[in-house]
Amino acid sequence: MRIYVPATLTMLRRLVADGKFDPLGGTAFALTPSLREAYVSGDTEELEYVAMRDAARASLRLLAIELAGDQPARPRRVVVSVDSDAAVARPDLDDAAVRVTGPIPVTAVAAVHIDEPEAEYAVREAAAVVDAADLGDPDAEFTLGEAEDFELAWYDPSELSFFLELLDL
Repeated sequence: MRIYVPATLTMLRRLVADGKFDPLGGTAFALTPSLREAYVSGDTEELEYVAMRDAARASLRLLAIELAGDQPARPRRVVVSVDSDAAVARPDLDDAAVRVTGPIPVTAVAAVHIDEPEAEYAVREAAAVVDAADLGDPDAEFTLGEAEDFELAWYDPSELSFFLELLDL
């Protein structure tokens, strides 16, 4: 099963350095039976895209924590696409939510999706209001939508070390 794990650039660095990383709270997203039932139409690819978008929104929550901390963080959403049979549906959270137990090895990573530099301003603004948007604030939802209008770039796992090096220049 393809799962989409919300992450940050800090978590990505840990993945490259350690060869594995632990999803925060074991939370990831996938095309679950509940997600399929929630949509009247849509093929597998479209519904997996919905799950990835949910992971990108969850990445904003992780990013909000990092941006509020002492360490500087680049405001970019990160979603790690992983092939795993160890995911269990979490209907208590969301239609696409799954729980992953244990660390995810780099060998299970199929791709990584990261915001481009042009999205940083919108992502920073969205990270600051993501909780308000979830609670129904229309202004916050609009701000969140501006960040979500940016598509995430696709990277092969073999490119991650080079990508992170370029960020640190």
